[in-house]
This record gives sequence, structure tokens and C-alpha cells, in this order.
Amino acid sequence: MSYSPGTASLLDELDKKLMVLLRDGRTLIGYLRSVDQFANLVLHRTIERIHVGRQYGDIPRGVFIVRGENVVLLGEINQLKSPCAHSNYSPHSQYPNKATFTVTPSNPRQLSPLRNPTDPLKEDATPLIQVSVDDILDAQRREQEAKQDQERLLAKALKERGLNYAPDLTHDDLF
Repeated sequence: MSYSPGTASLLDELDKKLMVLLRDGRTLIGYLRSVDQFANLVLHRTIERIHVGRQYGDIPRGVFIVRGENVVLLGEINQLKSPCAHSNYSPHSQYPNKATFTVTPSNPRQLSPLRNPTDPLKEDATPLIQVSVDDILDAQRREQEAKQDQERLLAKALKERGLNYAPDLTHDDLF
């Protein structure tokens, strides 16, 4: 298999279902429709997936344009293992000239997202649970509030010991 240099390698991913992790922590899942020399992406039938613990929720976003510098990670979704909100959608339904194909991994264990910590080659028996958008947004809000409370307690404890607490400034441009 030959690899194209730079963003040209993304051309091989056109019309495939991708998961894109953004710099601000969001996870997008959609079909790659276009890419340019700056790795800017156009995703079609996009959902935003929010994870909190073992729960997740999908928010439909439609067509989504992503600036290339905001992409941290992107990879193809295994259609055989990913029960997604748009799993009945074929990316080739709009393109009758293209042949329909099925993606099958050469090593099925290679693409499994859930791993058992005691045996990394074995899938975890506890799958993720899909919940409603309202429930996952509420869980995300509670998780963020708990994190802020922990940071306030840490800042207070350090101040009592005469130390200054500098919050993590490496992510200041994310929000």
C-alpha cells in the first residue's frame, strides 16, 4: 500500500465514515465529503458524540466544516462494529457510478474501541450505553461542575499552604 504525502493522504478517506477528535475535546462522526490543502474538512450527516463515563449521546449536526488546525485525530469508523444513528445510510447512495463496498478489518481485534484492562486483546464486557441528548448534556454539565469544584478545593488547599495555584493555561484558546 502506498501512502500519499501530507493532506493528499486524506483523499483516500473521501466518502468514508470518519471519527474526528477536535482540539476542544469534541468528537464528531460523519462522512468526509471534501478536504483541501490545509486539511480543512467537510463532514456530511455529522453527529457530535458526547461521552460521560460509560454513557454517550449523539447530537445531530448535519453538514460540518472543520478547520484543519483544530483536528487532533481522525480515523475511519468500522461500519461492522459501530451502531451509529446513521448506520443505515450508505455514503454511496448519492453516487450511482461508484461501487458499493464493505469495510472488513484484516484483524478484527485491531479496531475494537473497548478493551478489557486485564486482557487488552479481549473486548470489555460492559458496552457503552446510549442515552438521550438531554440526559447526556445534563451528565456532562454535572461532570464539568464537579471538576470545577475539585479545582476550587485544590486552589484553596494550595493557598492555605502559601502556594499560588495557576490553572492550566495550555487550553486557554479552546473555549
